[in-house]
Amino acid sequence: MPRLLDVSDDVRAEIGDEEADRLLTGENAPGSYDCTSCRTPGDTEQERTSTVLFVGDETAVLAFAHASCIPSQVVPVAEEQLQGAVRSITGEEGAPPPPAPEPPAGQVSVPAPAGVRAAPQQAVIGVTSGLVLVDGDVRPALVVEPTGPIARPGSDGPGDDFLPLLIEQGFMPVSDVEQEPPVLPGWSVLLAMGRLHALLQPGAPGESPAAWWQAHQPLPVTDGWRNAVNRTSQVLVFAAPAGSIGQQSHEDVLREALDKAAAAGVLVAAVMPLAGT
Repeated sequence: MPRLLDVSDDVRAEIGDEEADRLLTGENAPGSYDCTSCRTPGDTEQERTSTVLFVGDETAVLAFAHASCIPSQVVPVAEEQLQGAVRSITGEEGAPPPPAPEPPAGQVSVPAPAGVRAAPQQAVIGVTSGLVLVDGDVRPALVVEPTGPIARPGSDGPGDDFLPLLIEQGFMPVSDVEQEPPVLPGWSVLLAMGRLHALLQPGAPGESPAAWWQAHQPLPVTDGWRNAVNRTSQVLVFAAPAGSIGQQSHEDVLREALDKAAAAGVLVAAVMPLAGT
């Protein structure tokens, strides 16, 4: 029986036309599945379903997700993590992939994005997830903060250009956290296998979006955060210079830090769609 499957051009190119056609006709596609994003049940015969291909160095795993959660796409994944998921599936049918190591206090650090360097040393970008009340509505949010000053590419000065660089990309200065910022065109948040993988920015003309920030190990998020993002399909992304927010373990304290940064004029933000272009 034909399935209500979405197979993107990128996925089709990886698996081949023959395999893609077998999926669409129902020959190789499951009827029911657990969504790889929200982890709730789905049915390829009853609702639009995305094919999501996780690709490591040597291994590839095809998974399924509600089309309302994430679009069909190819997701690069560390080979070790992918092998762990395969071992879990083959060792115990239906078992979820093993969790990635838990970063301290919900934060993961990675090298600074391409085209951005620290002054005087390479910066590390921290990303923290949390729920933020905006205009009376609980919204999923990410807070981006480097560990040190960010210099403009080509600059030899000690200044911090982190906020000006983001504003040039379309982030808006925030004076009141209660006011929702506009959607940033072309940017998105990649959530797959129930974890945060990357913040994507527009690619060159004719190319797919590129990772502005990518986690070394996918960042776990709470069930409440995942439920909120599945409800809105959007994420509030806040950014502040080093030392403005800090690593906050509770969401109420995180909100206080955001309010202080906004009052000091050192907070920018944008709304990004979930895992989309």
